[in-house]
Amino acid sequence: MTLKKSRIISSIGIFLLCFLFHFIYDFIPCSLTAIFFPVNESIWEHMKLLFSAVIMYGIIDYIILQKFKIKYNNFFTSLFLSALAIIPIYLIMFLPVYYKIGENMVITIGIMAIAIILSQVISYYILKQNDCDKINIISLILIIVSYIIFAYLTYYPIKNELFFDTQEEKYGLNNYNV
Repeated sequence: MTLKKSRIISSIGIFLLCFLFHFIYDFIPCSLTAIFFPVNESIWEHMKLLFSAVIMYGIIDYIILQKFKIKYNNFFTSLFLSALAIIPIYLIMFLPVYYKIGENMVITIGIMAIAIILSQVISYYILKQNDCDKINIISLILIIVSYIIFAYLTYYPIKNELFFDTQEEKYGLNNYNV
């Protein structure tokens, strides 16, 4: 197996994890699952979903890379930057469509697939760069900091339309707008 093939498999794995992760908080509603998985249908919570799918697929990805002895560098940097990049990539494609025609599940899932593929292209190029241990350590720390930010914004969301769940008319977990 090559690094390119592993990125194709990663794209498929992340895509499938998104569907699973979308419902985890509904099945196991607790503080821990609220940090990693969407707690409502806001756009922000879906960004958390994408970020978590990329990060958590990283565990499977690491096992695949090791098992098939695929040469790579900068694993944590690749993981963090591809997880971070998927958010603006998705938003840049999704928001104009959402504001123009509203929610369309087929288009939303298609945009998600494209964003995942593009994030894995970024991952591929970072994995091929020369190894940089310091940046890998910083990236690992930034993954943890990202989840601290996700946790904070889940419980104390900004009063902004990205954080608003139009189905339940609320922000975050317990903060009702009406």
